Amino acid sequence: RCGSCGQKARASWGRSESHKPFPLSEGRRYDADSSERVLMDMRWGLVPSWFKKDDPSKMQFNTSNCRSDTMLKKSSYKGALLKGKRCVVLADGFYEWQQQSGGKQPYFIYFPQTKDTMDEGKEGDEEWRGWRLLTMAGIFDCWEPPSGGEMLYTYTIITVDASKDVSFIHHRMPAILDGDEAIRKWLDFAEVPTQEAVKLIQPTENIVFHPVSTFVNSIHNNTPECLTPIELGAKKEVKDTPSSKMMLGWLKNSQEGSPQKKENDLPRWTSQFIHNPSPKKTSVDIMHQWLGKEGEPAVKKRKA
Repeated sequence: RCGSCGQKARASWGRSESHKPFPLSEGRRYDADSSERVLMDMRWGLVPSWFKKDDPSKMQFNTSNCRSDTMLKKSSYKGALLKGKRCVVLADGFYEWQQQSGGKQPYFIYFPQTKDTMDEGKEGDEEWRGWRLLTMAGIFDCWEPPSGGEMLYTYTIITVDASKDVSFIHHRMPAILDGDEAIRKWLDFAEVPTQEAVKLIQPTENIVFHPVSTFVNSIHNNTPECLTPIELGAKKEVKDTPSSKMMLGWLKNSQEGSPQKKENDLPRWTSQFIHNPSPKKTSVDIMHQWLGKEGEPAVKKRKA
């Protein structure tokens, strides 16, 4: 979760460059072409490939978010963007805080859920029927320590002016790609040049939101309570809507079926493919479904 805007990203996925293979967690190399979608864990906060210090934490500026109006001007993002290093950041939703006289009121903002997403998939049904994940536009880069070592994959989330409906909460919001066609064009750097792709970066009205408890203000709290709607003023939990009830139930089941990895179990910089040992469907399942989606374009190879 970003300390300034509260966005809580799960993972990133994008098109790979044919000459820049992605490493698997086991250390093997995966040489994917520009038409293939690759799902990866990346570190949030873009580290430019030209950064010369051995420790990326020594960067003196914050690259968690990237303003759409300056992303083709700032050297931190311009080089990666022009090379086609575009990705999609997946999340349940994001938090934003409204400034009030008595403090800041947090809101949870997410895609509206259709009836299909509230229907449980039958056993053996490969179609995902769970929570519709938010798809945010991002830029990624690949950085190697000057003294040698493992490559580090990092990303930033592009932000735009807030849409009319949420502007009362905050004046900025993530650039959200709404629909498969927008996602395809953003990822397909071989066919969609930068100047065309950036036209997709616009505010969207197709989002919903509700106020949540300040319980979410602590980064140590990571439970469904962070998403539970409250009644403003009384600060009480309100009766769940069908959409929020489904969301909370799904997240609880996902937590119960997916054991948390300890921080020490993960390499500090390693970019890893996501593997889910749980037989239950979680947000990981929809990511893998998208990666293996039927109707993908024919293989196109192009060096960025």
